[in-house]
Amino acid sequence: VREAMLVSSQDKMLDRICLSKAADVIEYLIVAMARLPVEEVRVLFLDSRNRLLSDEVVSRGSISEAPIYPREILKRALALDATALILAHNHPSGDPSPSEGDIDATSRLLKAAKGIGLTVHDHIIVGSEGWISLRDWVAFQ
Repeated sequence: VREAMLVSSQDKMLDRICLSKAADVIEYLIVAMARLPVEEVRVLFLDSRNRLLSDEVVSRGSISEAPIYPREILKRALALDATALILAHNHPSGDPSPSEGDIDATSRLLKAAKGIGLTVHDHIIVGSEGWISLRDWVAFQ
């Protein structure tokens, strides 16, 4: 059932401007990631009109952490000719509250992306208990 919902949500995402409805992005990420048994880092790569170019899992980790490598994310964004991205990951514990590591990784990605003219719209953490936007925790450009 999860896989069917994921395919249906992904089809909606691919057919519309990604950020026209933030609720659709959140719904998709919750379906895709909220109940995974390990942390997974996903990036939604967007074009200049905020249409989804690619949705990719860029890292998988353990039950308590997954690495975020800004260099690899930015390299992939450049290869796709993306102009913006949304970073997301899950917390298998269910609690979407950001860790210091989450905030630090987001800050490093923002700084690196700004240097090459790439916009990071948000870093969203999802869990079975809800979701959090790091736009409220980190100074986005």
